[in-house]
Amino acid sequence: MNATSASPATEPPFSDDDVIALTRAWLEQAVIGLNLCPFAKSVHVKDQVRYHVSQGQDWDSLAADLEQQLAFLAKTAPEQVDTTLFIIPLALADFHEYNDFLDWADRILERLELDGVLQIASFHPDYQFADAQPDDIENYSNRSPFPILHLLRENSIDRAVEAYPDASAIFDKNRVTLRKLGLTGWNMLPFVVSKRQR
Repeated sequence: MNATSASPATEPPFSDDDVIALTRAWLEQAVIGLNLCPFAKSVHVKDQVRYHVSQGQDWDSLAADLEQQLAFLAKTAPEQVDTTLFIIPLALADFHEYNDFLDWADRILERLELDGVLQIASFHPDYQFADAQPDDIENYSNRSPFPILHLLRENSIDRAVEAYPDASAIFDKNRVTLRKLGLTGWNMLPFVVSKRQR
């Protein structure tokens, strides 16, 4: 894959407001509602989550936009913006290409000399862990309505881990939660239903 093309989104077009509304609903109903990330609620209730919808449709434009958002987060006080959800509704629909771009995004972080200050976590509609099958319910802990790069502060992660000493058990707890919910239960979550109906 060269840096000037990207797989187009397979969904019908959404307005930026729709994209943010669906992403916020996913955060509230899945990430926080199912307690998939015990660190998410505090920044959400304090309104410290920035939702940025990228209009990039190729790697170059996505990279330029990502660079701006990384720089913005690095220079902004965490009390204003603690974390950014960089949402990509128009590209990287293919999960393998998304993973390739994620590697490139990490190189951008290093080039900006923000490695160790910020980090990037990954969410995608077709997310698949390396040791999982495509339909395994465990994958849904990282499945989001759109491809997302989650821009995080290293300091915030350190504080969260200190407050939640059993952080290593989160994955196992999520696996239990998602297996109890099942695919049928996941597909009944309001944000999933809402996306299908648009």
